[in-house]
Amino acid sequence: MCTASPLNQGGITGQNALSNAVIRRMSSPSQPDRKTFPMFVRSAIALALVAAASLAHADAKVLKKVAPEYPGEAARKNITAGSVRAKIAIAGDGKVSGVDIVEAEPKRVFDRAAIDALSQWKFEGTGAAQTHEVKLVFKSED
Repeated sequence: MCTASPLNQGGITGQNALSNAVIRRMSSPSQPDRKTFPMFVRSAIALALVAAASLAHADAKVLKKVAPEYPGEAARKNITAGSVRAKIAIAGDGKVSGVDIVEAEPKRVFDRAAIDALSQWKFEGTGAAQTHEVKLVFKSED
Protein backbone atom coordinates (compact mmCIF):
# COMPACT_ATOMS: atom_id res chain seq x y z
CA MET A 1 0.00 0.00 0.00
CA CYS A 2 1.24 3.46 -0.77
CA THR A 3 -0.15 6.91 -0.06
CA ALA A 4 0.81 10.19 -1.65
CA SER A 5 0.32 13.69 -0.39
CA PRO A 6 1.50 17.11 -1.50
CA LEU A 7 4.07 18.54 0.86
CA ASN A 8 3.05 21.49 2.94
CA GLN A 9 5.97 23.83 3.39
CA GLY A 10 4.43 25.02 6.65
CA GLY A 11 4.04 28.53 7.94
CA ILE A 12 2.71 31.48 6.04
CA THR A 13 2.80 31.34 2.24
CA GLY A 14 1.99 33.54 -0.67
CA GLN A 15 1.03 37.19 -0.40
CA ASN A 16 0.36 36.92 3.35
CA ALA A 17 4.02 36.04 3.99
CA LEU A 18 5.20 39.15 2.19
CA SER A 19 2.57 41.32 3.89
CA ASN A 20 3.48 40.00 7.34
CA ALA A 21 7.20 40.51 6.70
CA VAL A 22 6.57 44.10 5.65
CA ILE A 23 4.30 44.76 8.65
CA ARG A 24 6.82 43.33 11.12
CA ARG A 25 9.72 45.32 9.71
CA MET A 26 7.86 48.60 9.37
CA SER A 27 6.26 48.39 12.82
CA SER A 28 9.62 48.21 14.62
CA PRO A 29 10.24 51.17 16.95
CA SER A 30 13.19 52.55 15.00
CA GLN A 31 13.02 53.65 11.38
CA PRO A 32 15.40 51.86 9.01
CA ASP A 33 18.39 53.94 8.02
CA ARG A 34 19.56 54.27 4.43
CA LYS A 35 22.02 51.35 4.79
CA THR A 36 19.49 48.81 6.10
CA PHE A 37 16.63 49.80 3.83
CA PRO A 38 18.16 48.32 0.64
CA MET A 39 18.80 45.07 2.54
CA PHE A 40 15.14 45.07 3.59
CA VAL A 41 14.07 45.55 -0.03
CA ARG A 42 16.30 42.65 -1.14
CA SER A 43 14.87 40.46 1.63
CA ALA A 44 11.31 41.35 0.62
CA ILE A 45 12.06 40.49 -3.02
CA ALA A 46 13.62 37.16 -2.04
CA LEU A 47 10.62 36.40 0.16
CA ALA A 48 8.27 37.21 -2.72
CA LEU A 49 10.17 34.80 -5.00
CA VAL A 50 9.99 32.03 -2.39
CA ALA A 51 6.26 32.70 -1.93
CA ALA A 52 5.73 32.51 -5.70
CA ALA A 53 7.58 29.17 -5.80
CA SER A 54 5.38 27.86 -2.97
CA LEU A 55 2.27 28.88 -4.86
CA ALA A 56 3.48 26.99 -7.94
CA HIS A 57 3.55 23.80 -5.82
CA ALA A 58 0.04 24.40 -4.53
CA ASP A 59 -1.48 25.01 -8.00
CA ALA A 60 -0.66 21.58 -9.48
CA LYS A 61 -3.95 19.69 -9.83
CA VAL A 62 -3.51 15.93 -10.19
CA LEU A 63 -5.78 14.35 -12.82
CA LYS A 64 -4.33 10.82 -12.76
CA LYS A 65 -2.39 9.05 -10.00
CA VAL A 66 -0.64 5.72 -10.43
CA ALA A 67 0.18 3.90 -7.20
CA PRO A 68 3.69 2.42 -7.08
CA GLU A 69 4.21 -1.29 -6.64
CA TYR A 70 5.86 -2.47 -3.45
CA PRO A 71 9.37 -3.52 -4.52
CA GLY A 72 10.26 -7.20 -4.35
CA GLU A 73 13.72 -6.22 -3.07
CA ALA A 74 12.12 -4.57 -0.02
CA ALA A 75 10.06 -7.69 0.70
CA ARG A 76 13.13 -9.95 0.34
CA LYS A 77 15.04 -7.74 2.79
CA ASN A 78 12.08 -7.76 5.23
CA ILE A 79 11.66 -4.00 4.91
CA THR A 80 8.05 -3.39 5.91
CA ALA A 81 7.79 0.38 5.42
CA GLY A 82 9.49 3.39 3.94
CA SER A 83 8.93 6.72 2.26
CA VAL A 84 10.13 8.75 -0.69
CA ARG A 85 9.88 12.51 -1.13
CA ALA A 86 10.11 13.47 -4.80
CA LYS A 87 10.04 16.60 -6.91
CA ILE A 88 8.02 16.23 -10.10
CA ALA A 89 8.74 18.43 -13.12
CA ILE A 90 5.49 19.06 -15.01
CA ALA A 91 5.37 20.25 -18.62
CA GLY A 92 2.86 22.88 -19.72
CA ASP A 93 0.53 20.16 -21.06
CA GLY A 94 0.38 18.46 -17.64
CA LYS A 95 2.62 15.50 -18.46
CA VAL A 96 5.44 14.62 -16.08
CA SER A 97 8.75 15.54 -17.69
CA GLY A 98 11.01 14.40 -14.85
CA VAL A 99 11.14 13.02 -11.32
CA ASP A 100 13.92 13.70 -8.82
CA ILE A 101 14.19 11.94 -5.48
CA VAL A 102 14.69 14.54 -2.75
CA GLU A 103 14.73 12.18 0.24
CA ALA A 104 14.18 8.46 0.79
CA GLU A 105 14.03 6.23 3.85
CA PRO A 106 15.53 3.68 3.59
CA LYS A 107 17.79 5.02 0.86
CA ARG A 108 17.53 3.55 -2.68
CA VAL A 109 14.98 0.86 -1.78
CA PHE A 110 11.77 2.52 -3.02
CA ASP A 111 13.29 5.07 -5.45
CA ARG A 112 12.75 3.11 -8.70
CA ALA A 113 9.13 2.22 -7.81
CA ALA A 114 8.40 5.86 -6.96
CA ILE A 115 9.96 7.19 -10.18
CA ASP A 116 8.13 4.61 -12.33
CA ALA A 117 4.76 5.45 -10.78
CA LEU A 118 5.18 9.24 -10.62
CA SER A 119 6.29 9.33 -14.27
CA GLN A 120 2.80 8.11 -15.18
CA TRP A 121 0.94 10.78 -13.22
CA LYS A 122 -0.98 13.42 -15.17
CA PHE A 123 -1.68 16.98 -14.07
CA GLU A 124 -4.01 19.64 -15.36
CA GLY A 125 -2.17 21.56 -18.07
CA THR A 126 -1.47 25.19 -17.27
CA GLY A 127 0.53 26.12 -20.36
CA ALA A 128 3.61 26.70 -18.21
CA ALA A 129 6.16 24.33 -16.75
CA GLN A 130 5.94 23.85 -13.00
CA THR A 131 7.17 21.60 -10.20
CA HIS A 132 5.30 19.74 -7.49
CA GLU A 133 6.58 17.79 -4.48
CA VAL A 134 4.93 14.68 -3.08
CA LYS A 135 5.72 12.19 -0.38
CA LEU A 136 4.97 8.54 -1.06
CA VAL A 137 4.63 6.28 1.98
CA PHE A 138 5.18 2.57 1.43
CA LYS A 139 3.79 -0.09 3.79
CA SER A 140 3.89 -3.84 3.32
CA GLU A 141 0.49 -5.49 3.57
CA ASP A 142 1.94 -8.91 4.47
